[in-house]
Amino acid sequence: MKNNIIKEEAIFLNQPIGVIDSGVGGLTVVHELMRQLPKEKLIYLGDTLRCPYGPRTKEEVQTFTWEMVDFLIQKDIKMLIVACNTATAYTLPDLQEKLNIPVVGVIQPGARAAINFTTNDYIGVIGTEGTVKSEAYPKALHSIKPELRVESLACPMFVPMVEQGILSGIKAEHIVEKSLRPLKALHNIDTLILGCTHYPLIKDVIQKVVGDEVTLISSSEETARETSTILEVHQLLNNDDGPVNHEFYTTGELGLFTKITQSIFHSSIDNLKSVTIEKAVI
Repeated sequence: MKNNIIKEEAIFLNQPIGVIDSGVGGLTVVHELMRQLPKEKLIYLGDTLRCPYGPRTKEEVQTFTWEMVDFLIQKDIKMLIVACNTATAYTLPDLQEKLNIPVVGVIQPGARAAINFTTNDYIGVIGTEGTVKSEAYPKALHSIKPELRVESLACPMFVPMVEQGILSGIKAEHIVEKSLRPLKALHNIDTLILGCTHYPLIKDVIQKVVGDEVTLISSSEETARETSTILEVHQLLNNDDGPVNHEFYTTGELGLFTKITQSIFHSSIDNLKSVTIEKAVI
């Protein structure tokens, strides 16, 4: 896969960080980035028009991801965060090879966090069909600690539910309980990776279903921490104390996107636009 707009110019500290996701889930990563890196400008693009990515083919996900990347490269980003587990699983090595800026996914940070929290080396992973099919999390976990037991479960109803704004209540609890029955039947899993950035938006419901004895791992916090480390290593941290004006873009309608951003940030966000992204050069 080739891309014709890879940057060659120098990278400056005040350039923004780009964040991409298949929909609204990556906003959980953005929220954590804002907390840990308050001086950094963020540009977010959520492909809500074509969400969810989980049931799509690997080729579709790769094409859609490069289209988002092309859009953000035009914004002169200094770093890219792939805040979508499915896109991370299918495109991260290619992006890291072809772009001359640091690229971070959400799978490795989540895997490392889960290993730090488990006490019995029995870890569950829930994610989209694409993420589970890729076996990205078991591979990442076993690459660090081969003796781990890992059970994965696809939860295809979760992302559409979140994108519809159903984040709590009886309907949400019913969908989550039904989806997680196979995992609950296994017993003894003490750590559960939320292998999709949409899932932290229904974290309370998931916790209620699996019980307090299971530790839920969201990759958002770990991804933000890794981003901070990489920026520091590459000497790209922005030290400007001026105002930070983040930019938010969606390929879909603004209404529901705005509603969900309010539930995440507990306030309205400025500079939110709906955009059409061009086809990538493949």
